[in-house]
Amino acid sequence: MMKSQNTNLSSIPRDMKRITETTGNVYKSLVVISKRALQLSITEKAQITEKLAEFAPRTDTLEEVFDNREQMEISAHFERQPKPTLVAIEEFLDNKVYFRTPEIDPSENQE
Repeated sequence: MMKSQNTNLSSIPRDMKRITETTGNVYKSLVVISKRALQLSITEKAQITEKLAEFAPRTDTLEEVFDNREQMEISAHFERQPKPTLVAIEEFLDNKVYFRTPEIDPSENQE
């Protein structure tokens, strides 16, 4: 997964007005951001699982020590990446996230 190079690796204060500009509602914005973060997280998990599957134990040999070092390097690489939530926030603020709100029929809201 190619994450944004300019994404901060730590949390920083955000301007709530910028977050609500697109949707007009802070809660809607947070739902969009959280769903995008979940997508990114699932993709990242699939990538790391695929890379680590190459090192699944086949036999007990001395190569295991070398394999473990490579596994640790792969894990460290993913740990150094920005967290999916931070990437999702940046994508949302840069208008790189497509989302839609389903139309609600007003007659359905009457109880």
